[in-house]
Order: sequence, then structure tokens, then C-alpha cells
Amino acid sequence: MLAIRLLAEPDRLDTLVLPVRPADTGEGGDAPAVPVPPAVALPDGVAEEAGALTPAARLTGRAGETRVQLRPGRTPGVLLLVGVGDGDEAGWRRAGAAVARAAADETHATIALPADASPAAVRGLSEGLLLASYRFRLTDAGDPPALAGVDLVVADPDAHLAVVETARTTARMTRWARDLTNMPSSVKNPEWFAAQVAERAAGVPDLHLRVREPAELAAEGFGGILAVGGGSASGPRLVELDWRPADARTHVVLVGKGITFDTGGISIKPVPAMKLMRKDMGGAASVIAVTVGAAALRLPVRVTTLAPLAENMPSGSAFRPGDVIRHYGGVTSETTNSDAEGRLVLADALTYAVQELKPDLLVDLATLTGANAVALGKRTAALYSESDRLAADLVAAAEEAGESAWRMPLPADYVEYLGSEIADLFSAPTQGAGSVVAALYLREFTGELRDRWAHLDMSAPSWADSDDAELARGATGWGVRTLLRWLATLG
Repeated sequence: MLAIRLLAEPDRLDTLVLPVRPADTGEGGDAPAVPVPPAVALPDGVAEEAGALTPAARLTGRAGETRVQLRPGRTPGVLLLVGVGDGDEAGWRRAGAAVARAAADETHATIALPADASPAAVRGLSEGLLLASYRFRLTDAGDPPALAGVDLVVADPDAHLAVVETARTTARMTRWARDLTNMPSSVKNPEWFAAQVAERAAGVPDLHLRVREPAELAAEGFGGILAVGGGSASGPRLVELDWRPADARTHVVLVGKGITFDTGGISIKPVPAMKLMRKDMGGAASVIAVTVGAAALRLPVRVTTLAPLAENMPSGSAFRPGDVIRHYGGVTSETTNSDAEGRLVLADALTYAVQELKPDLLVDLATLTGANAVALGKRTAALYSESDRLAADLVAAAEEAGESAWRMPLPADYVEYLGSEIADLFSAPTQGAGSVVAALYLREFTGELRDRWAHLDMSAPSWADSDDAELARGATGWGVRTLLRWLATLG
């Protein structure tokens, strides 16, 4: 991962990055940009050159806008101007991402920040640098980015040490969630996923891990997880990871859908819809990474994560459309579509959380429905909750973190679609809005925590089709940044 240092005076000036912002003309539109005065003195002539170059290059100061100026035989040898927009955290995050890409062929860059740079600005800049520089490859072919280190020159380095460390941890956990999600399913089965968690959690104080294998799942009645995983040669698992600090006053349970590959089962998907189904465990990857991140940051809140892991495959032992499944706790589901499998494993985990863990708050993340993208596009998760406060807090955390969530309704007139003639519930109605009905089904398993539960359908924002600001093409690790921000407010 990119190395970031905080300095009061630069000690390398081979590549110098200067922020620019829109001029305050009061006229609106694309105002010309002006350089942001740095906290330290620049080499002779550099400030004047930047001031002349900014209008000549027609820079507006829009966040993420860049201009590279080569200066052979001079110091610095490369001058990079980057727009920071309004100078809020989001603008600095986008600027950091732009620098990571514009300076990818350089080995080192120095960013001169203004004297009044806020902790939020430094955090945003650091996260942008660390997240946009992410790459996932299983081959040595191709040239990786050369950029290995970035220095942030600020007036008081000590004042920003904590936020840079928080940004570093947040980015490291987001990158790990991306790694888990990007991994091909020829490698990534439930056993492998559980082993990755065990390796990362080993030796961390106050972090406890339990992994249930198929025999234990059967003995305890986790019928949904066993049904979905029953068609695969790779047996299912339930990962329970518990961050339990002594000073915790609030207990949160996070549940993440962990389908390590989804063929659709007997209700098999068409090839175009199946080829990216290695990402169907993105929710589990994110909540596991959040829990390890909470431990690394020593957040004073207890976090228990449940990751039900299964591979949904067609075979002679696969569950069938029309089967009735008995979940943990005894509730039964009739399912006529084996491609609506995620809600079945989540139902087991949610019931276990309510009956056995009894948390204060319950949140699940799932790449649950394609309807999420139809309703909200590629960057926004659908949020469902009966708690106005919980919903508002999660939406606010997402906005601060640079992610996006939109609260959706839980209409009472759709509940009738969950009625089954032969079971307690019908898991995959064809009536109503797909994402909404799936959320209503999950709500049936929240028991006394119904008014303290939130569901995030993050299928669409879990994957980026191209590089976009701090997102790198592929898995995004959506939710890690949001949930770590939110958990930090609960201590």
C-alpha cells in the first residue's frame, strides 16, 4: 500500500503537487482557478509559475481536475496542479485519487497543503490516495504503478497523525474487502474465505472467531445456509467474528451475505448474469473487514459480525424450486427460485443474532438484488429501516465517507406477497418491487429488533466498471468506509 508521511518541511521535491481551487468571483459557472497558498515556502519561481499556469491551462479548480507540467533540469522536475473544489473532505478525497493516477509513473510525490488544512481535508486526501492506487492482479504481467510514497507537507504534522492513521486503517480494510471480493471463485470457496478471516484475526486482542462447519450447522438448525450450500462440493460455513472491548457500551451485530459464487442453482442464471458472481460475497467481505478495522482502531463498541458462507451450485444435492426450508429458530420458507438464495442464508444469521446475541442494533449488507441498480444506479445502495434515527445516521455516515445510500420504503401492502400456502413465508414473490420485497422478507426474521434493524442492498455499488475517483475498476469494498464512520459515532 502507498506510504504516506506527514512533514513540516519537504525533503524531496522531484514531483510537487499544488492544490488549486475555484476563484471566488461570485458570478457562478466555471470560474477560473487559483493556487491554494501552501503552508511552506516553495522553491524560487514555483509559486509564480503555478499562478501563471493555472489560467493558461484553463483550470477551473473542480475537484479531481489535474494538469501536469514537466520542468526538466529544475526543481521540482514535475509540477502537478490538482483541483480541490470547495475544499471539503469530498473534494480533497477526489483530489487525492486524481494525484494517485496522474503521478502513477513517478516514484514519489510531495503535496503542499495550506496552513489551515483541516483534519477532514487531510483524511480525505489520504483516503483518496490510498484507495485510487489499489490494483488487484493475479499475474505479474503489466506495469504496476511506480508511485510508492507521498509526503503531505502541513503546518503541524502532529495535529494530523491520528486522522492519517484512521485513513490508513480504513483504506487497508477497504482494500482487503476488495481483495476478497475480486478473488476468483476457483480459489474462493467458503472454507478459503473462513481461513482468510482466521489468518487476519489471529493474535488480535479482544477479537474472537468461531467458524461453524456443516456438521455444526446441521446440529444447530441453520437450514437456510445448509440448503443453499448443499449443491456444492465445497461445504458452507458460518463465520462469527466478535470484537469485544472492555469499555463497550453498545453492541452492534453486522450480517453480510457471503455467496462465494452464485450460479443461480437449479434456477440457473444466463451466462452474462453469472460471470461476475464471484462478487456475491461482497457484503460478507465488507462486514468482516469492518470488524477487523474496528479492532485495529480500538473503537469502544462491541461488534459481532456474522458471515453465512455458501456456494450456490446446481447438482443432485442442490435445493429445488418449491422446497420448504426450515430456518434457524423454526420459521419455514417456500422458495420457487433457487437464485433468490442470499435472503435464505441471511434469514438464518439474522434470527441467530436476535435470539442468541441480543444486540442493541442490527445491520445487514447484501449484494441482494439487481433491482437495486434499476432503482438507484451504480453508485448508491438501497437502505431499508423502520428506525428514522438509524437510517439517518447510516445515510449521514455514507455521505461523509464518500459512499452513497438512499432510504427506501417498506410498504405494508407488499407484505401479503410473502404469504405461502404450505410454509410460514414465501421467499421470492414475483409481485411488487424486487429489492423492497426482499427487504420485507428479511424483516420477518428481525423479531424484537425490528425497530433497530437496517438492511443495505449494495449489489450495484459493490462493483465499479471503470476507475472513478477513489474507486478502482472491480470490487469497491462498499460499506467498509460507511460502517467504520458510523461505528465511531457510537462509542
